[in-house]
Amino acid sequence: MKLKLLKLGLFLMTLSFVIISCNDDDDQDITVVLRDRTEQQVADNDSILDYLSSNYYNSSFFETGTNHKYTDIIITELEEGEAVPDGHTLLLDAVGPALTTTFEDATYEYYVLRLNEGGGESPKFTDQVRVRYEGFLEDTGDVFDGVTTPIDLRMQQSLGLSGGGVIRGWQLILSDFNTSSDFTTNNGVVEFDDFGLGVMFLPSGLGYFGIPVAGVPAYSNLIFKFELLQFEEEDHDGDGIPSYLEDLDSSMDVLDDDTDEDQLPNYLDFDDDGDGVATVNEDIDGDGDPTNDIGANGIPRYLDPEETDSNDE
Repeated sequence: MKLKLLKLGLFLMTLSFVIISCNDDDDQDITVVLRDRTEQQVADNDSILDYLSSNYYNSSFFETGTNHKYTDIIITELEEGEAVPDGHTLLLDAVGPALTTTFEDATYEYYVLRLNEGGGESPKFTDQVRVRYEGFLEDTGDVFDGVTTPIDLRMQQSLGLSGGGVIRGWQLILSDFNTSSDFTTNNGVVEFDDFGLGVMFLPSGLGYFGIPVAGVPAYSNLIFKFELLQFEEEDHDGDGIPSYLEDLDSSMDVLDDDTDEDQLPNYLDFDDDGDGVATVNEDIDGDGDPTNDIGANGIPRYLDPEETDSNDE
């Protein structure tokens, strides 16, 4: 099962409440009242810290050998009065300080267990990634998602609900790891070398927040074991500009960058400045990069509606 669409969730989160239709014998509707994000984050962080303080993992296993898999990561709950066994490490001692981000006008803290950074390059938050992973609920440990065979996921929504897009926590964390340094193919089986490996601990606000999805109740904190194997740079609208460069305000959010205010974000807009000339045709020097073609006003021509002549003219 692939990660659910982020854009649909963001749309629903603009409502004060959501009605979810159930497919049970009662055919009842569930009303989910969306909570204050900042207040919910306080509760979520307390719950995650409690989990990190009461669970340990098999740390010594990763001190030898290479190319460990996410399935090698074993997290165990600490029994009351029990000491952390030799060869294991309390998660709270392993994840390091909380990482912070601002999302939907709230400040979030999240945690990452870094087992291997990866020897390749790092994807951007708008790219397509090849991963293996397992997702489970922090409070119950129930697995709700995962793949054992590598799968390709677009981290940023394309035009239309079928165009992929992952939860915010994935965009933040996978873009902070590296892919594999190399791979080999033996009898049709691909083996990756020195890939990113870790575990992410996400508050509900960096997941699905108040929107219940299959196997995930509303306001669930999420944990993912993951392998970051490869990535492919995305140019969603084919205008010659990688989608991450269309994040003009460097907010790690391409949905709010709309130069010509036509309700179509630049990363999905073939004509970013609305001057009638496609962005790809404002690559005047023909080097395949419209971002370095500066007009008379001192800004890239593809963002300036006063610069309307193209390289076809």
